[in-house]
Amino acid sequence: MSYPTIASKMTANSAHPNQRAGAAWPAPAETLLAAARGGNSQAFSDLVEPHRAELLLHCYRLLGSVQDAEDMVQETFLRAWNGLGGFSGGQYFRAWLYKIATNVCLDALAKRARRGLSADHFLPAEPASGIGAAVNEPIWLEPFPDTRLPEAALGPEARYSLRESISLAFLAATQWLPPRQRVIVILCDVLDWRAREVAQLLEISVAAVNGLLRRARVTLAGRYPAREPAARLDPPTRSVLSRYVAAWENGDVEGLVALLTDQAVFSMPPSPTWYLGRDAIRRHAQVMFVPGSAGRWRLRPTAANGQLAFASYRRDDGDGYFHAHALQVLRFEGQQLAEMQMFLIPALFQRFGLAAEIDGLS
Repeated sequence: MSYPTIASKMTANSAHPNQRAGAAWPAPAETLLAAARGGNSQAFSDLVEPHRAELLLHCYRLLGSVQDAEDMVQETFLRAWNGLGGFSGGQYFRAWLYKIATNVCLDALAKRARRGLSADHFLPAEPASGIGAAVNEPIWLEPFPDTRLPEAALGPEARYSLRESISLAFLAATQWLPPRQRVIVILCDVLDWRAREVAQLLEISVAAVNGLLRRARVTLAGRYPAREPAARLDPPTRSVLSRYVAAWENGDVEGLVALLTDQAVFSMPPSPTWYLGRDAIRRHAQVMFVPGSAGRWRLRPTAANGQLAFASYRRDDGDGYFHAHALQVLRFEGQQLAEMQMFLIPALFQRFGLAAEIDGLS
């Protein structure tokens, strides 16, 4: 019997993802499990749906794609439905789902290219060369809507905070790890699983887990050396953001450049073109903010990957409306902008619950 598709629900789970054997499974859950084993799909849905949000995030961390992660979660639930007869020990249900999800992702990673940001795939461009044509192959790390984050509590010894562990910089660094090392880092250093638990999930020795974890940490140290705290909406940051919005909406090149670090990055996936440094970004901005462009852009706040972000809209002179242009994900260093990842993918707006067009007054 095939398990019917479950509609995604925005549920959260605050317990540790690897439910350990320290506490008995709640009696209602045992009842649901028994009913699901008897073919009751609603009982199965009630069992697995509370885990959807955390499994989605787990798969996203491994794959770097929200769409792929959604597909893998659905495949996880299908395999769980078909494999209920072989499951025992209700208190381990969450860990069992994680094992299925991890193996589903490992199978997918064996057939897919590594995803990343512009700097992971291409050299910085010269503004005079123009913007390159889009590369529409699945090589891009996709942004994750903060509205879909679970309210999951990490263990007190977790190496990375929840917010840091979903940042684009961290995820781009983990994409350089071989799939199994990536899994081990996520489980051990993000979700705070013990090496013994990871060994059981992957069906390898504890010594192998520890060895792969050491190698992964060395690689990450080289590609993710900075541990910058996430920008918070304190008064200084609000001031920077206000100036940033004003620069875009007024077409103010120097106002934008004044907010940047010396080695700021401006990228535009799926175009391979990206610019490094204030001078290159200034020259691009002079083209982007042509004379008379004041009022051509509108920015609306959103949040992605635990980072401050904006949806940018560009006015169409034909109908006078502002149409979806880019999802801008920002990274700060102190009170300056270090990265502006401009995802020129209007289809992302729906995923973030954003309007495809606005009238400029809303």
